[in-house]
Parts: sequence; structure tokens; C-alpha cells
Amino acid sequence: MQCPECNSTHIRKNGKRRGKQNHICVDCRRQCLDHYAPLPHSSDDVKRECLKMSVNGMGFQAIDQVKGVITLRSSPGSSKSEYTSRAVML
Repeated sequence: MQCPECNSTHIRKNGKRRGKQNHICVDCRRQCLDHYAPLPHSSDDVKRECLKMSVNGMGFQAIDQVKGVITLRSSPGSSKSEYTSRAVML
């Protein structure tokens, strides 16, 4: 196994998170999993369409209903543009 950040092979186990083995790179201290499951709506086309709908005034709840994607809830003090980019990153 290699570190996704620095490509080092000096990796140690670092507990479990949500039932999956967590590892830590001894060199750069980055934590990672054995493998990552792909997100169900992570294609660039879906992200682009969601962003276009948001820019055209469609609300996040409506985008969720139309596209079936999960949007993040806004935290207090975050701007709409931050919220949009975080929601589209899913």
C-alpha cells in the first residue's frame, strides 16, 4: 500500500472508522483507507448539471429531488458559493 499524498510505503494501521481499516503515513502523517468506494453521483456531468441548476436559481432541495443527489446543509456563516461548491463535490 502507498500513501496517496507522498507515495511512501511506510504505512501503519491507525484504528477503524465506520468499520473500515484506517491507515496513517509515517512520513507525511496523512490518514487514508485501504480503498475508497466511488461516490454514486461523482461524474463530472452530474456535478456540472447541479451547478448549472443552482446558478439558474434552483434551490438545493429541488436539485436533490430532480437529480437524486445528496446536498450538504449549510453551516452558519458560510456563503452560498461555499455551500454550492461543497454540495456539488458530492
